[in-house]
Amino acid sequence: MRVASYNIRKAVGLDWRRDADRIVDVLREIDADIVILQEADKRIGARAGVLPADTLREALGLRAVDLSVREASHGWHGNLILYRDHSLVLTDAARIELPSLEPRGAVSARFGDPGLEVIGVHLALARRVRARQLAALGERIAGADHPVLIAGDFNAWREDAAIPRLLGPGCRMILPGNSFHAARPSAPLDRFVLRGELEHLAARVHASDLAARASDHLPVVLDLDWPDALKTPKPKEAKQ
Repeated sequence: MRVASYNIRKAVGLDWRRDADRIVDVLREIDADIVILQEADKRIGARAGVLPADTLREALGLRAVDLSVREASHGWHGNLILYRDHSLVLTDAARIELPSLEPRGAVSARFGDPGLEVIGVHLALARRVRARQLAALGERIAGADHPVLIAGDFNAWREDAAIPRLLGPGCRMILPGNSFHAARPSAPLDRFVLRGELEHLAARVHASDLAARASDHLPVVLDLDWPDALKTPKPKEAKQ
């Protein structure tokens, strides 16, 4: 399974043009099964989504997890999860309230077999507030009996070993590399945290020429595999 996280800055590129088709093209380059987006909605007015949902569906096979509370929005507080529904079955979805001085929140999607829960986040700029948000997320996943992947823009400028500690036992952080600023990547703001029996195969920053222009963040990509213990045995073929 391939998972990507991408702060798309409302589809505004480094040339200050809003171009949703560029974001779609970057996602086509990555070819992920699950995509976690931040800043997928505008911040003012109707908080309208900025992506062409029909194109995502028809061209890339990606369906949005519907957690919006506004008619024109894609996601919630700009957080959006996309998934390929021809290979993944969505079994549950939820909005997660996070403590903050500004509009912030997280979104969760649970997929059947092997029961992976994906949580998309865009955390606060202030370290103290961010710590409270991480602790709140840690409380949510503390009793989970399934694998959990947290992905998004953590707004942490350094590795910050406190992140997995605040999220709780068994959490391990994956740093794909420096993803911000796209013009001169110098900070690993975008990252992943894994909890449970998931095998991390590879992680990277997607630094294509197109991605370097489409947003002020570069996407980060994580490849996963399931241990045999999590795989559902295939039915035996009947003997002829």
